[in-house]
Amino acid sequence: MSDFTKMMDDYRLTTAEILYHFPDYPRLLQTYIWQELDLPPDFPTLKRFLNFWERKLEGRLHSVKITSCGIITPADVRFAQTEFYLH
Repeated sequence: MSDFTKMMDDYRLTTAEILYHFPDYPRLLQTYIWQELDLPPDFPTLKRFLNFWERKLEGRLHSVKITSCGIITPADVRFAQTEFYLH
């Protein structure tokens, strides 16, 4: 599915700030910023990424902060009233 089609289906730009324990020094926290088009309020794409993280990566998750913002909505898209031809 293209990004434009996703945005028309109410997908929103989702940013997650992921804090995780540094694998070699578990007392230290590291930050990772993840950004993708996702569908609130369930955020299936983010959940898949976090499941992958827990299965495959060594750094144990500490916390995740999520923000989401619509880029375009169906009301922002309209048909052109005029066409111009050159040559």
